[in-house]
Amino acid sequence: MSNPLIQAFFVGRAVAETLNQQVESALTNFMSELGKFDAEQRENLRQFTEQVLERARREEELSMQGRTSGYSSDYGSAPNQEQDLQAMIDDLRAEVAELRAELQRYRVNRSV
Repeated sequence: MSNPLIQAFFVGRAVAETLNQQVESALTNFMSELGKFDAEQRENLRQFTEQVLERARREEELSMQGRTSGYSSDYGSAPNQEQDLQAMIDDLRAEVAELRAELQRYRVNRSV
């Protein structure tokens, strides 16, 4: 290898191959870590979803237990329950009307 031009060619070729191997290795490691991260995040999301659904199911059961105990106590009070329901609807309508009036006052005061 007395010719410096030939020596430079082989050195350049070796540098390119080594660089290519390192880039390939880094890319492979990156893709592997990305795959692990994706799998972990999917598992975390699945666990979170399960926790939310379980909590919602428990809350629903607790809510239904409270309602069934209140409703099953006396079947003769159905007219009374209808009056209570109507009273609740009337209260909600009044509250909505009050909120609408308050919103209207806010809009008028804001535009002045």
